[in-house]
Amino acid sequence: MPKMNIIQAINDALRVEMRRDDRVVVFGEDVGKFGGVFRATQGLQDEFGTKRSFDTPLSETAIVGAAIGMAINGLIPVSEIQFADFIYPAFDQIVNEAAKMRYRSGAELSCPMVIRTPYGGGIRGGHYHSQSPEALFVHTPGLKVVIPSTPYDAKGLLISAIRDPNPVIFLEPKRVYRAARGEVPNGDYQIPLGEAKVLVEGEDATIVTYGAMVHTVMDAVDKISASDGITVEVIDLRTLLPWDVETVLSSVEKTGRVAIVHEAPRTCGYGAEIAATIAEKSLLNLQAPVLRVAGLDTPFPYTLEHEYLPNEKRIRKVLNDLINY
Repeated sequence: MPKMNIIQAINDALRVEMRRDDRVVVFGEDVGKFGGVFRATQGLQDEFGTKRSFDTPLSETAIVGAAIGMAINGLIPVSEIQFADFIYPAFDQIVNEAAKMRYRSGAELSCPMVIRTPYGGGIRGGHYHSQSPEALFVHTPGLKVVIPSTPYDAKGLLISAIRDPNPVIFLEPKRVYRAARGEVPNGDYQIPLGEAKVLVEGEDATIVTYGAMVHTVMDAVDKISASDGITVEVIDLRTLLPWDVETVLSSVEKTGRVAIVHEAPRTCGYGAEIAATIAEKSLLNLQAPVLRVAGLDTPFPYTLEHEYLPNEKRIRKVLNDLINY
């Protein structure tokens, strides 16, 4: 199998789907001729033409609104919002139109569309290019929310998202766009939405995470296992809505100690939902409180982003707190 980074895997997934189904169209700001600001759509216009891969005006509201119109009229739009930080002008279209289309039409209409957007920090992008808005969309019934962490998952999950009959928010961890590399099969394969992946099995504690934080967590766990003799189970959620409750609870039952790691702000972050679910369904299996390692409750900083983001030191401290509770 060829080795790819996440950008290449996403590009490959789009090609697979555009070749398979001529209803799939790809568009957004600079997406066509330029291939997108991160080059995720590079070469698609050359192969599929300007009617299926094209640029749009600088209007997120128009991009998503047009995608909704396409979706309910038989196309399968894959639109790109250049950075997740820019998605807010389209928030009304996403939560009040796309997410509710099936409900408000009595299931007469569906809205099969994907909104791709890079999210998160780690590139010194400051507060307008580093936000993690996943909790806002997870809070919206009718959407699916997906966050890959590896090239293999990025391709398989994106193919599944494009084939799903519901609107999907596909958040891409731009910090590891090119840093994460791995083997990716040629051609067609899918990873089901809603299935987490146990990356490492362990007995002493569980870490639940997703996106770029998967790589941060794995680095921390490797060093802890080597120096302290602690075995930590690491779960990559991959899909946040719907999320794989059974896999997480099964791990909690085994280890009794849980930490949740994400880079979005702590208050009302996605980790709070996981913690609440564990408390409701697996309280008697816990040997310590559920702890969180998260971004700070501030706007994302420019010069201090590595202090803001969860890091190995903070993860190791939380694991020590869990083990020694």
